[in-house]
Amino acid sequence: MDALALTSWAPRARTLLPGLLASAVVASAATFLSQHYGAPVMLFALLLGLAMNFLSGDHVCGPGIEFSARVVLRLGVALLGLRITASQVAALGWQPVLGVVLLVVLTIGLSMLVARLMGFQTLFGLLTGGATAICGASAALALSAAMPAHAQKEKATLFTVIGVSALSTLAMIVYPMVARWAGLDDRLAGMFLGGTIHDVAQVVGAGYGISHEAGDVATLVKLMRVAMLLPVIIFASALTRARERSTGESAGPRPPLLPGFALGFALLVLVNSTGWVPAAVQQAGSDASRWCLVASIAAIGMKTQLKELATVGLKPIVLMVGETVFLAALVLAALRWVN
Repeated sequence: MDALALTSWAPRARTLLPGLLASAVVASAATFLSQHYGAPVMLFALLLGLAMNFLSGDHVCGPGIEFSARVVLRLGVALLGLRITASQVAALGWQPVLGVVLLVVLTIGLSMLVARLMGFQTLFGLLTGGATAICGASAALALSAAMPAHAQKEKATLFTVIGVSALSTLAMIVYPMVARWAGLDDRLAGMFLGGTIHDVAQVVGAGYGISHEAGDVATLVKLMRVAMLLPVIIFASALTRARERSTGESAGPRPPLLPGFALGFALLVLVNSTGWVPAAVQQAGSDASRWCLVASIAAIGMKTQLKELATVGLKPIVLMVGETVFLAALVLAALRWVN
């Protein structure tokens, strides 16, 4: 039986290998550039992937690139669970937990409403709002994976990742100055940065740029936002099902209410919360998650024509900037009111 399984997998592996290697090479180049120039690795992966998009039309690399954009993406999202433990969330008390839940719900809810008013699909508002409210590019990729396939899905995902990466970098520079201008102490500044900046790396950079205490608090608050990824994925799946029932139409294969990668994410959070997972394994899982996500966004870039992004217009940009400003104002107002 093992020999038969190996024989059946061998041709599949040979088919996927060139595209997987292409995605890995682009991911490695993006990581090198990010480490040397300080810009978000996801943004470099996207730009390099777009420059190599001719590979996706090649029958040799195409299957592996498609595999990276779908399966490797889901694996990377599942491995995000090794970044979070229940004790990290509990250490901040119930007020920050309640605050994170409210800001995620309000940001996503408003994004869906405004997207609808601007003429977009509600799911586009969920995609951009989830990326803004939870964890940037990682959330965009995770929510995209939970949504049904349709003609504009990859274009919307790519635009969201580009937008949220650029805004996160800008926030890393501007928000520490906003925190000082608002007179926030190190603890409150950490809560502000952790509650507003989109990507984890930029939160860490901004927080520890102020002080060690601000960095620790910012990282914990950010991880609480990452923990909201699971319920939002379930909500996205339920919304898709409800919309299909009401219209009687299907935009593609209907995702399960709890996708496999979301279940893997939840299980890894539970296992990681037991304290049995060695620090070396946690670090290895976090690194593997990052590599998978970078490789998958490189593959998505390779599958996308740059001219398609030029047609998005001004309204999606206004939507994402508005979501970012709303989130920052909401967190700042909450900190002022509580203190």
